[in-house]
Amino acid sequence: MEVGSDSTMIRPTFQEIQDAYERISTIVHWTPVLRNRNLNRLLGKDLYFKCENFQKCGAFKFRGATNVVMNLSDEELSRGVATHSSGNHAGALAAIAEIRDIRATVVMPENASRVKVNAVREYGAEIRFCASNTLARETCLEGVLKETGAVFVPPYNDYRIIAGQATVMLEFIEQVGGLDTVVAPVGGGGLLSGTARACAFQSPETSVIGAEPKGADDAMRSFTAKRLIPMVSPVTIADGLLTSLGEKTFPIILSQVDGIITVKEDSIIHAMRLVWERLKIIVEPSAAVPLAAILENPQSVPGSKVGIILSGGNVDLNHLPWKC
Repeated sequence: MEVGSDSTMIRPTFQEIQDAYERISTIVHWTPVLRNRNLNRLLGKDLYFKCENFQKCGAFKFRGATNVVMNLSDEELSRGVATHSSGNHAGALAAIAEIRDIRATVVMPENASRVKVNAVREYGAEIRFCASNTLARETCLEGVLKETGAVFVPPYNDYRIIAGQATVMLEFIEQVGGLDTVVAPVGGGGLLSGTARACAFQSPETSVIGAEPKGADDAMRSFTAKRLIPMVSPVTIADGLLTSLGEKTFPIILSQVDGIITVKEDSIIHAMRLVWERLKIIVEPSAAVPLAAILENPQSVPGSKVGIILSGGNVDLNHLPWKC
């Protein structure tokens, strides 16, 4: 990774990331790193899997949501929180709201995964369903905020969220030093931009690569064009990566990420199954995208010691992709 001289001026700062980790460390799980000799042999690389599928709520999103909520004032907490999300951020915000004993309202698309909808309900949040498009989400959320006075906790496009997600990489670096490359999935960009920021400060020699489905390739197109190009009609099994990059995540990715790789749907399914079979753990399609990138494009992932962030493990077991 190349870090410009103005790296310390980009937010979140290292102090903000450190503060986030201190703020959430007694609440979030320190997630394990797994290795597998067969996968190493298959790909000719030394792979390290950071298992955020073992995080509370089953995804890295719990870190960012927790960082925001734990930093709210008593007055803000009394108003409750609200967001829009297709799944994992919704569950994360609902869970930390339950821990803090505050009200949470979540706007979810009507086609959201049932397992993720059920999780939000189990944490006690109120769900407002809307059509499956960005305008419908934002319009519905605006109505919720006016009605309830709740504090909006963005899914990704917020420096507090990015700082929370950056703690994944802080842990990873402490657990496995000297990574040549780390590969993270990218949707809205909170995890990838947080990963890049953590590496910029703690492991600048590590290349940072984003991975996304070909059917939701706004990050790759934006990265190539050097301007934000929103996704209009994404189509992918990786439902956690349907969101376009944000105005805060994109500049970080453009300046501090080394490349974006896009992958086919068949490769995502194959990678997901490999993780289930070889690592003996459950991951969702979005989490399998980084491994799919290495399977499809090993030459695009430099070095031999490679970190992979498994972003989540919330799967509807009644609709597994290899049963389709």
